[in-house]
Amino acid sequence: MPWNLHHLSNESQQYFRLKTEIKMARKGELFSGLTVALVTPMNADGSVNESQLRKLVDFHVESGTDCVSPVGTTGESPTLSHDEHERVIGIVCEQAAGRIKVMAGTGSNSTAEAIRLTKSAKKAGATGALMVAPYYNKPTQEGFFAHFKAVADAVDIPIVLYNIPGRTAKNMEPETICQISDACPTVVAIKESTGSMDQASFILNSSTLTVLSGDDSLTLPLMALGGSGVVSVAGNIVPRDVKAMITAFQSGDVAKAQQLHHKLFPLCRDMLGLSTNPIPVKAAMTLLGKPCGEVRLPLTPLSTSQLESLRKTLTTYGLLK
Repeated sequence: MPWNLHHLSNESQQYFRLKTEIKMARKGELFSGLTVALVTPMNADGSVNESQLRKLVDFHVESGTDCVSPVGTTGESPTLSHDEHERVIGIVCEQAAGRIKVMAGTGSNSTAEAIRLTKSAKKAGATGALMVAPYYNKPTQEGFFAHFKAVADAVDIPIVLYNIPGRTAKNMEPETICQISDACPTVVAIKESTGSMDQASFILNSSTLTVLSGDDSLTLPLMALGGSGVVSVAGNIVPRDVKAMITAFQSGDVAKAQQLHHKLFPLCRDMLGLSTNPIPVKAAMTLLGKPCGEVRLPLTPLSTSQLESLRKTLTTYGLLK
């Protein structure tokens, strides 16, 4: 930042901070490391448990998590109202208070809605916006480009693309992703959830985007290609272990990173594979003394047998006795 930044107007200060953040992000610094895809805690009546949400933010600050991402798929964004969506982002930003970065989920299959949510997240103080590819309406590749270009033109905030064709029903092709990167300087990273190492390699070879794993079990393989970290679901319960694996690899201790990967792998496979995300991780958090309530319909809780399997997985890992 310029040496005399404090003499500038608030608007000018925000401009320079944004440009600094974009420059950092393009170097892989802003969103490198561990971002946790936060669950949204619920009360018994199904409303958002705001006090528990604040405790989760504090937990991640204390755990050394680099960034939290509220109201993504793990945060049950499809079933939160617009007001709840904005309220959750606002609470997380307020509780973070500059102690931890906030990558707010603001994606939508409506471009106008994505712009509105992203503007709201910027106003709340989010570090950046995580924007899932438009879902269900299955845009053409030209449509993907036009969608993200429209949001980037409308809101000055670092944007992280989120490509997860298993949920959106359409893949953003790597050429399209690179085209978006070239045309939109504020698009600084991508959460890569295709499971394709070839697609990740193409993006790393052909763009300056920070590439983050969207699958916990693929974090280390993706980092071996040049990825910079993960947007993690498992990090909701074991942030220190996920962070330690990333740090070990980044510091050149590949053996330690491999050891932590193999420790984490059964947890990721056996816990997250039990049912649709975030059903298993919310159940796990309750078992571990961080009650986050049930999921909202149309998601349903784990069955008795699934819950028992989850207990065994957590016990094997060493989280339960």
